Amino acid sequence: LEWACVLSSGSCEGNSVERKIYIPLNKTAPCVRLLNATHQIGCQSSISGDTGVIHVVEKEEDLNWVLADGPHPPYMILLDGNLFNRLVMQQLKGTSRVSGLAVSIAKPNPPQGFSPGLKCPNDGFGVYSKDYGPQYAHCNRTVWNPVGSGLSYEDFDFPIFLLEDANETQVIKQCYQDHNVPTDGSGPEYPLCAMQLFSHMHAVTSTVTCMRRNSIQNTFSINPETVCDPLLDYNVWSTLHPINSSEKVDPKKEFIMVATRIDSHSFFWNIAPGAESAVSSFVTHLAAAEALHKASDVHLLQRNIMFTFFQGETFDYIGSSRMVYDMEKDKFPLRLENIHSFVELNQVALRNGSILWMHTDPVSRLNATVEPQIKNLLDILSNSSVGANVTLQEVGFSQSLPPSSFQRFLRARHIPGVVLTDHQASFQNRYYQSMYDTPENIRMQYPEGLSPEETLEYVTDTAKSLAEVATVVARALYRLAGGANDTSAIQADPKTITQMLYGFLIKMNNSWFQSIIKPDLKGILGDDVPQHYVAVSSPVNTTYLVQYVLANLTGTVVNLTKEECLNPEKTPNAEKEVSAIGVARTDLLFHFLHPSGPWGCGLLKMLSRHEKS
Repeated sequence: LEWACVLSSGSCEGNSVERKIYIPLNKTAPCVRLLNATHQIGCQSSISGDTGVIHVVEKEEDLNWVLADGPHPPYMILLDGNLFNRLVMQQLKGTSRVSGLAVSIAKPNPPQGFSPGLKCPNDGFGVYSKDYGPQYAHCNRTVWNPVGSGLSYEDFDFPIFLLEDANETQVIKQCYQDHNVPTDGSGPEYPLCAMQLFSHMHAVTSTVTCMRRNSIQNTFSINPETVCDPLLDYNVWSTLHPINSSEKVDPKKEFIMVATRIDSHSFFWNIAPGAESAVSSFVTHLAAAEALHKASDVHLLQRNIMFTFFQGETFDYIGSSRMVYDMEKDKFPLRLENIHSFVELNQVALRNGSILWMHTDPVSRLNATVEPQIKNLLDILSNSSVGANVTLQEVGFSQSLPPSSFQRFLRARHIPGVVLTDHQASFQNRYYQSMYDTPENIRMQYPEGLSPEETLEYVTDTAKSLAEVATVVARALYRLAGGANDTSAIQADPKTITQMLYGFLIKMNNSWFQSIIKPDLKGILGDDVPQHYVAVSSPVNTTYLVQYVLANLTGTVVNLTKEECLNPEKTPNAEKEVSAIGVARTDLLFHFLHPSGPWGCGLLKMLSRHEKS
């Protein structure tokens, strides 16, 4: 539960007189409390919310009034989005004169870039460690996210909210102008305009503490209150050739695994557009899957291909970690031994010219068996780009892999693999894991005056660029799977990509998504801008939509009734093997509670249940 309001005194709730005085702020997003096994990060208010006199900070000099000169602490700061940085936040964190913070969105996006993530994302959870490539551990050779401030991984003891509506921001500024502006360096007279922020969360300290409190509540309380809920969701996967998903695949059968992530993150709860960090790659992945399925001789390929979409990778690669775990424990149709090679699409929308970079693991390439397989993989990818407006280049042998799901598979087994990105070293994305990783960040532009339906169909330059990447990837997968015919007919469709970009970044509730979602799920197509923040309610909208888009682009229409489809064992001559659009459970290392209750977190044990649909 969270709320924000502007007031003269008191709280946001109460009698009719109070309701006439207080102005609720409806379009906000809170910073929330998260925990792992040892730490707590994020923000929270006191149990009854925090109140303070409003002071507007639009330049650094304005901080002096809050930190030293102002006579009416504690202050509730309205902070210009361009000042929401580590230097300012450290000053506010170190004083008792601040009771909370409301941040306005910077428009245009901060030109210097903004990323509240780490400079070395998922540090310590990839393959590199003191035992494996120690020279590459902790981003020693390459700082992948140089603009990363790490704010998302700090602990703040006061509430912080994002103001999403410029009109509400203006209401606060006007109240400040009318009542709170200092006069000749002296404090304003009462009455003063104040603001209250509420985002209390019961969980503190660490996962261990939080889960113990959960256990005590469940054991001794008549009406137990859950203080920790897991961040959890599902991975989505599909295979090119049908498999019997209820049985283990023959160990001799080889699969090419294609992977990407479908989640993003930001400092504020559920404000994670993820245009470059997630959407560009999984949309390209989906388009490549469609192009490959349309190949006339695809059924003759000697190797199978598995299209995999990992959820929750922001939090220590939990989606890919879960799949590796299930493969090792024989709780998944495939085993690690079935993986012939691994191709991962990372951030791919901000190419410099035509260049797409191929990253490999320098440690596993020292293995005499693995190296020729990786070299073959790189050659096939490079040859597949001939004639396309994509130039594939190999990153230097001495550079580590960028943050990627592939690292979790390498921790379990030496698998030949490559990670494709638009960056040779540091990210091109200056808004990684932030609220500014929007369609504008990947240069999506539309002519003025288009209707929603016309915008859905308008093929942007971004869609054309990603279609080129998807075409190269599809052709390379065809070759890797053993295809020998001409690949010029394998072509990704820019129109499909432009529809996906519109749906996943601008408006989910559009005619195309409506046509592919079954009627009882159409409620997930909200009118808000899509977000890709993994949550406690699972599956989240993104997971559902990726699953249904994948089925629509790669599935086959069958002449079965709903009852026959749900009960294939009762249907004579029905196909018992399926190109499974599967969902595999993920349970995340970070946990927190849903917005309708107290917030907390915990580290749940790895669940081993595998589900399919």
